[in-house]
Amino acid sequence: MEQSAGWRKSRYSSNNTACLEVGRIQDGAAVRDSKDRAAGYFTADRAQWSTFVAAVKADRFQQ
Repeated sequence: MEQSAGWRKSRYSSNNTACLEVGRIQDGAAVRDSKDRAAGYFTADRAQWSTFVAAVKADRFQQ
């Protein structure tokens, strides 16, 4: 499993522990659950991550 650098979570999360954290990897991003870091993470390459971020910004997900 590729090592991620610089794990961070959204500044909108404040002190909430039930968040996702994103880390940078060589060709994209890694995502993990902040409350269960030992469970591991999944990765997305740059194209996948860009598509996901664009969908979030376009409000394509229902709450």
